[in-house]
Amino acid sequence: MLLTSYLLAGLAILLAWPVPVALSRAQWTARSPFTAMVVWQAIALAGGLSMIGAMLFWGLEPLGNSLLGALEGGARLVLGDADVASPGTIHIFALSTAALLGIHLVLTLIRATWRITRQRARHRHILSLLSQKSTANPGTLVLDHETPIAYCLPSFAGSVTVLSRGLVQRLNEDELQAVLAHEKAHLEQRHDLLLLAFASWNDALPWLPTAKHSLAAVQELVEMLADDAALRVVTAPVLLRALLTVATGALGEPAERGPAALPTAGTGGAPTEELSSHRLRRLLRPQPPLSTMVRSLILTAALLLLALPTTMLVAPGLFS
Repeated sequence: MLLTSYLLAGLAILLAWPVPVALSRAQWTARSPFTAMVVWQAIALAGGLSMIGAMLFWGLEPLGNSLLGALEGGARLVLGDADVASPGTIHIFALSTAALLGIHLVLTLIRATWRITRQRARHRHILSLLSQKSTANPGTLVLDHETPIAYCLPSFAGSVTVLSRGLVQRLNEDELQAVLAHEKAHLEQRHDLLLLAFASWNDALPWLPTAKHSLAAVQELVEMLADDAALRVVTAPVLLRALLTVATGALGEPAERGPAALPTAGTGGAPTEELSSHRLRRLLRPQPPLSTMVRSLILTAALLLLALPTTMLVAPGLFS
Protein backbone atom coordinates (compact mmCIF):
# COMPACT_ATOMS: atom_id res chain seq x y z
CA MET A 1 0.00 0.00 0.00
CA LEU A 2 2.74 2.45 0.95
CA LEU A 3 4.76 1.72 -2.20
CA THR A 4 1.63 2.16 -4.32
CA SER A 5 1.03 5.51 -2.64
CA TYR A 6 4.55 6.66 -3.52
CA LEU A 7 4.19 5.49 -7.11
CA LEU A 8 0.88 7.30 -7.49
CA ALA A 9 2.38 10.45 -5.96
CA GLY A 10 5.28 10.30 -8.43
CA LEU A 11 2.88 9.85 -11.33
CA ALA A 12 0.76 12.76 -10.09
CA ILE A 13 3.82 15.03 -10.00
CA LEU A 14 4.81 14.05 -13.55
CA LEU A 15 1.28 14.69 -14.85
CA ALA A 16 0.99 17.97 -12.92
CA TRP A 17 4.04 19.70 -14.35
CA PRO A 18 6.60 18.25 -16.82
CA VAL A 19 4.23 16.21 -18.99
CA PRO A 20 1.62 18.95 -19.67
CA VAL A 21 4.34 21.56 -20.20
CA ALA A 22 6.04 19.33 -22.76
CA LEU A 23 2.77 18.53 -24.53
CA SER A 24 1.77 22.21 -24.66
CA ARG A 25 5.00 22.88 -26.60
CA ALA A 26 4.67 19.91 -28.94
CA GLN A 27 4.33 20.66 -32.66
CA TRP A 28 2.53 17.47 -33.69
CA THR A 29 -0.75 18.40 -31.95
CA ALA A 30 -1.76 20.73 -34.81
CA ARG A 31 -1.41 17.81 -37.23
CA SER A 32 -3.87 15.66 -35.30
CA PRO A 33 -6.09 17.72 -32.96
CA PHE A 34 -8.34 14.79 -32.09
CA THR A 35 -5.40 12.66 -30.96
CA ALA A 36 -4.03 15.54 -28.91
CA MET A 37 -7.44 16.02 -27.31
CA VAL A 38 -7.51 12.39 -26.19
CA VAL A 39 -4.03 12.75 -24.70
CA TRP A 40 -5.04 15.85 -22.73
CA GLN A 41 -8.10 14.05 -21.37
CA ALA A 42 -5.96 11.08 -20.35
CA ILE A 43 -3.50 13.37 -18.56
CA ALA A 44 -6.28 15.16 -16.66
CA LEU A 45 -8.09 11.97 -15.61
CA ALA A 46 -4.92 10.06 -14.73
CA GLY A 47 -3.57 13.06 -12.82
CA GLY A 48 -6.74 13.42 -10.77
CA LEU A 49 -6.87 9.71 -9.99
CA SER A 50 -3.19 9.72 -9.01
CA MET A 51 -3.51 12.70 -6.67
CA ILE A 52 -6.54 11.30 -4.88
CA GLY A 53 -5.22 7.73 -4.93
CA ALA A 54 -1.85 8.64 -3.44
CA MET A 55 -3.44 10.30 -0.41
CA LEU A 56 -6.08 7.58 -0.12
CA PHE A 57 -3.58 4.71 -0.08
CA TRP A 58 -1.31 6.54 2.33
CA GLY A 59 -4.20 7.06 4.72
CA LEU A 60 -5.44 3.47 4.46
CA GLU A 61 -2.00 1.88 4.84
CA PRO A 62 -2.41 0.94 8.55
CA LEU A 63 -5.72 -0.83 7.84
CA GLY A 64 -4.60 -3.40 5.27
CA ASN A 65 -2.28 -4.46 2.45
CA SER A 66 -4.79 -3.83 -0.35
CA LEU A 67 -7.63 -1.46 -1.06
CA LEU A 68 -10.31 -4.06 -0.34
CA GLY A 69 -8.46 -5.21 2.77
CA ALA A 70 -8.10 -1.64 4.02
CA LEU A 71 -11.78 -0.92 3.41
CA GLU A 72 -12.70 -4.08 5.30
CA GLY A 73 -10.37 -3.06 8.13
CA GLY A 74 -11.94 0.38 8.21
CA ALA A 75 -15.41 -1.12 8.45
CA ARG A 76 -14.29 -3.35 11.34
CA LEU A 77 -12.74 -0.34 13.07
CA VAL A 78 -15.96 1.63 12.80
CA LEU A 79 -17.87 -1.36 14.22
CA GLY A 80 -15.57 -1.40 17.26
CA ASP A 81 -13.22 -4.31 16.50
CA ALA A 82 -10.38 -3.94 19.03
CA ASP A 83 -8.00 -6.04 16.90
CA VAL A 84 -7.83 -3.37 14.17
CA ALA A 85 -5.13 -0.74 14.65
CA SER A 86 -6.42 2.81 14.56
CA PRO A 87 -4.80 5.09 11.93
CA GLY A 88 -2.55 7.83 13.25
CA THR A 89 -3.10 11.55 12.88
CA ILE A 90 -1.07 11.78 9.68
CA HIS A 91 -3.08 8.96 8.08
CA ILE A 92 -6.37 10.59 9.06
CA PHE A 93 -5.07 13.82 7.54
CA ALA A 94 -4.26 12.00 4.29
CA LEU A 95 -7.70 10.39 4.14
CA SER A 96 -9.37 13.74 4.82
CA THR A 97 -7.31 15.40 2.09
CA ALA A 98 -8.27 12.71 -0.43
CA ALA A 99 -11.96 13.03 0.45
CA LEU A 100 -11.91 16.83 0.37
CA LEU A 101 -10.09 16.90 -2.97
CA GLY A 102 -12.56 14.50 -4.55
CA ILE A 103 -15.55 16.43 -3.19
CA HIS A 104 -13.99 19.74 -4.27
CA LEU A 105 -13.57 18.53 -7.86
CA VAL A 106 -17.13 17.23 -8.07
CA LEU A 107 -18.67 20.34 -6.50
CA THR A 108 -16.65 22.61 -8.77
CA LEU A 109 -17.98 20.77 -11.81
CA ILE A 110 -21.56 21.00 -10.50
CA ARG A 111 -21.19 24.71 -9.72
CA ALA A 112 -19.68 25.46 -13.14
CA THR A 113 -22.48 23.53 -14.87
CA TRP A 114 -25.15 25.42 -12.91
CA ARG A 115 -23.51 28.80 -13.56
CA ILE A 116 -23.11 28.17 -17.28
CA THR A 117 -26.68 26.91 -17.60
CA ARG A 118 -27.97 30.15 -16.08
CA GLN A 119 -25.67 32.25 -18.27
CA ARG A 120 -26.92 30.54 -21.41
CA ALA A 121 -30.55 30.95 -20.35
CA ARG A 122 -30.02 34.70 -19.92
CA HIS A 123 -28.10 34.80 -23.19
CA ARG A 124 -30.94 33.15 -25.09
CA HIS A 125 -33.39 35.62 -23.56
CA ILE A 126 -31.28 38.55 -24.80
CA LEU A 127 -31.03 36.94 -28.24
CA SER A 128 -34.80 36.57 -28.39
CA LEU A 129 -35.03 40.35 -28.05
CA LEU A 130 -32.18 41.39 -30.33
CA SER A 131 -32.16 38.79 -33.11
CA GLN A 132 -34.38 37.07 -35.63
CA LYS A 133 -34.33 33.63 -37.20
CA SER A 134 -32.49 33.22 -40.47
CA THR A 135 -34.75 32.17 -43.31
CA ALA A 136 -31.87 30.80 -45.36
CA ASN A 137 -30.07 28.82 -42.63
CA PRO A 138 -32.17 26.83 -40.13
CA GLY A 139 -30.91 26.92 -36.56
CA THR A 140 -29.26 30.30 -37.11
CA LEU A 141 -30.12 33.63 -35.52
CA VAL A 142 -29.18 36.95 -37.09
CA LEU A 143 -28.25 39.71 -34.67
CA ASP A 144 -29.07 43.22 -35.81
CA HIS A 145 -25.63 44.78 -35.41
CA GLU A 146 -22.88 46.00 -37.71
CA THR A 147 -19.95 44.40 -35.88
CA PRO A 148 -18.96 41.07 -37.53
CA ILE A 149 -19.83 38.39 -34.99
CA ALA A 150 -20.22 34.63 -35.21
CA TYR A 151 -20.51 32.11 -32.40
CA CYS A 152 -22.62 29.18 -31.30
CA LEU A 153 -24.76 28.76 -28.22
CA PRO A 154 -24.89 25.06 -27.23
CA SER A 155 -27.95 23.60 -25.57
CA PHE A 156 -29.54 20.20 -25.12
CA ALA A 157 -32.89 21.84 -25.86
CA GLY A 158 -31.88 23.37 -29.18
CA SER A 159 -28.46 24.76 -30.06
CA VAL A 160 -28.20 27.82 -32.27
CA THR A 161 -25.58 29.61 -34.32
CA VAL A 162 -25.54 33.39 -34.00
CA LEU A 163 -24.40 35.68 -36.81
CA SER A 164 -24.50 39.45 -36.92
CA ARG A 165 -26.03 41.35 -39.81
CA GLY A 166 -22.68 43.06 -40.33
CA LEU A 167 -20.93 39.71 -40.80
CA VAL A 168 -23.55 38.37 -43.23
CA GLN A 169 -23.17 41.50 -45.35
CA ARG A 170 -19.38 41.24 -45.43
CA LEU A 171 -19.09 37.56 -46.37
CA ASN A 172 -19.74 36.02 -49.74
CA GLU A 173 -21.71 32.77 -50.00
CA ASP A 174 -18.68 30.46 -49.69
CA GLU A 175 -17.28 32.34 -46.71
CA LEU A 176 -20.66 32.26 -44.99
CA GLN A 177 -20.84 28.49 -45.51
CA ALA A 178 -17.35 28.20 -44.00
CA VAL A 179 -18.45 30.03 -40.85
CA LEU A 180 -21.64 27.98 -40.56
CA ALA A 181 -19.73 24.70 -41.01
CA HIS A 182 -17.23 25.78 -38.37
CA GLU A 183 -19.93 26.58 -35.81
CA LYS A 184 -21.92 23.48 -36.73
CA ALA A 185 -18.88 21.33 -35.90
CA HIS A 186 -18.69 22.92 -32.45
CA LEU A 187 -22.31 22.06 -31.80
CA GLU A 188 -22.36 18.55 -33.27
CA GLN A 189 -19.11 17.47 -31.59
CA ARG A 190 -20.22 19.04 -28.25
CA HIS A 191 -16.98 20.93 -27.76
CA ASP A 192 -18.69 22.90 -25.00
CA LEU A 193 -18.76 19.80 -22.78
CA LEU A 194 -15.02 19.27 -23.24
CA LEU A 195 -14.34 22.90 -22.41
CA LEU A 196 -16.65 22.74 -19.40
CA ALA A 197 -14.71 19.81 -17.95
CA PHE A 198 -11.32 21.47 -18.40
CA ALA A 199 -12.60 24.86 -17.22
CA SER A 200 -13.89 23.19 -14.05
CA TRP A 201 -10.53 21.47 -13.59
CA ASN A 202 -8.82 24.87 -13.89
CA ASP A 203 -11.29 26.50 -11.48
CA ALA A 204 -10.77 23.76 -8.92
CA LEU A 205 -6.96 23.75 -9.10
CA PRO A 206 -5.84 27.06 -10.67
CA TRP A 207 -2.36 26.72 -9.18
CA LEU A 208 -1.75 23.44 -10.99
CA PRO A 209 0.28 23.80 -14.25
CA THR A 210 -1.58 20.94 -15.92
CA ALA A 211 -4.94 22.71 -15.37
CA LYS A 212 -3.75 25.95 -16.94
CA HIS A 213 -1.96 24.33 -19.89
CA SER A 214 -4.75 21.83 -20.58
CA LEU A 215 -7.48 24.49 -20.72
CA ALA A 216 -5.50 26.70 -23.11
CA ALA A 217 -4.59 23.73 -25.30
CA VAL A 218 -8.13 22.33 -25.46
CA GLN A 219 -9.57 25.76 -26.33
CA GLU A 220 -7.25 25.87 -29.32
CA LEU A 221 -7.75 22.22 -30.28
CA VAL A 222 -11.55 22.50 -30.50
CA GLU A 223 -11.11 25.43 -32.87
CA MET A 224 -8.75 23.35 -35.01
CA LEU A 225 -11.27 20.51 -35.09
CA ALA A 226 -13.96 22.94 -36.21
CA ASP A 227 -11.58 24.35 -38.84
CA ASP A 228 -10.99 20.83 -40.17
CA ALA A 229 -14.75 20.29 -40.43
CA ALA A 230 -15.12 23.55 -42.37
CA LEU A 231 -12.26 22.55 -44.70
CA ARG A 232 -14.37 19.62 -45.85
CA VAL A 233 -16.86 22.20 -47.20
CA VAL A 234 -14.63 25.04 -48.46
CA THR A 235 -10.99 25.63 -49.33
CA ALA A 236 -8.39 26.93 -46.88
CA PRO A 237 -8.19 30.47 -48.39
CA VAL A 238 -11.98 30.85 -48.15
CA LEU A 239 -12.01 29.68 -44.53
CA LEU A 240 -9.09 31.94 -43.67
CA ARG A 241 -10.82 35.01 -45.09
CA ALA A 242 -13.97 34.19 -43.15
CA LEU A 243 -12.08 33.63 -39.90
CA LEU A 244 -10.18 36.88 -40.28
CA THR A 245 -13.48 38.74 -40.73
CA VAL A 246 -14.90 37.13 -37.59
CA ALA A 247 -11.66 37.79 -35.68
CA THR A 248 -11.99 41.48 -36.54
CA GLY A 249 -15.33 41.50 -34.78
CA ALA A 250 -13.93 39.59 -31.79
CA LEU A 251 -11.20 42.22 -31.37
CA GLY A 252 -13.82 44.95 -31.47
CA GLU A 253 -14.50 47.90 -33.70
CA PRO A 254 -15.17 50.89 -31.44
CA ALA A 255 -16.24 53.12 -34.30
CA GLU A 256 -19.05 50.74 -35.20
CA ARG A 257 -20.32 49.95 -31.73
CA GLY A 258 -23.81 51.11 -30.99
CA PRO A 259 -25.34 51.83 -27.62
CA ALA A 260 -27.02 48.45 -27.38
CA ALA A 261 -25.26 45.77 -25.38
CA LEU A 262 -24.16 42.91 -27.53
CA PRO A 263 -24.42 39.32 -26.40
CA THR A 264 -20.97 37.80 -26.45
CA ALA A 265 -19.71 34.28 -26.94
CA GLY A 266 -18.25 34.23 -23.45
CA THR A 267 -20.93 32.03 -21.96
CA GLY A 268 -18.52 29.72 -20.19
CA GLY A 269 -17.89 26.31 -21.65
CA ALA A 270 -18.66 27.52 -25.18
CA PRO A 271 -15.99 27.56 -27.91
CA THR A 272 -14.16 30.82 -28.40
CA GLU A 273 -13.33 32.35 -31.78
CA GLU A 274 -9.80 33.50 -31.02
CA LEU A 275 -7.65 33.17 -34.13
CA SER A 276 -4.32 32.05 -32.66
CA SER A 277 -0.99 31.97 -34.44
CA HIS A 278 -1.10 28.15 -34.49
CA ARG A 279 -4.45 28.16 -36.29
CA LEU A 280 -3.20 30.74 -38.78
CA ARG A 281 -0.03 28.78 -39.44
CA ARG A 282 -1.81 25.48 -40.11
CA LEU A 283 -4.18 27.21 -42.56
CA LEU A 284 -1.42 29.16 -44.33
CA ARG A 285 1.05 26.27 -44.43
CA PRO A 286 -0.91 23.03 -44.15
CA GLN A 287 1.05 20.01 -42.98
CA PRO A 288 0.11 16.39 -43.62
CA PRO A 289 -1.75 14.70 -40.76
CA LEU A 290 0.04 12.16 -38.62
CA SER A 291 0.20 8.69 -40.08
CA THR A 292 -2.26 6.07 -38.89
CA MET A 293 0.54 4.18 -37.12
CA VAL A 294 1.74 7.24 -35.21
CA ARG A 295 -1.80 8.17 -34.19
CA SER A 296 -2.42 4.61 -33.04
CA LEU A 297 0.76 4.62 -30.96
CA ILE A 298 -0.14 7.93 -29.31
CA LEU A 299 -3.71 6.81 -28.57
CA THR A 300 -2.41 3.52 -27.13
CA ALA A 301 0.01 5.44 -24.89
CA ALA A 302 -2.88 7.65 -23.72
CA LEU A 303 -5.00 4.62 -22.85
CA LEU A 304 -2.09 3.01 -21.01
CA LEU A 305 -1.53 6.25 -19.10
CA LEU A 306 -5.16 6.26 -17.99
CA ALA A 307 -5.03 2.54 -17.13
CA LEU A 308 -1.90 2.90 -14.99
CA PRO A 309 -3.38 4.70 -11.95
CA THR A 310 -6.61 2.73 -12.33
CA THR A 311 -4.69 -0.53 -12.14
CA MET A 312 -2.71 0.71 -9.15
CA LEU A 313 -5.92 1.58 -7.35
CA VAL A 314 -7.73 -1.72 -7.92
CA ALA A 315 -4.72 -4.07 -7.84
CA PRO A 316 -1.97 -2.59 -5.66
CA GLY A 317 -0.57 -6.06 -4.96
CA LEU A 318 0.92 -6.08 -8.46
CA PHE A 319 3.14 -3.13 -7.58
CA SER A 320 4.05 -3.85 -3.98
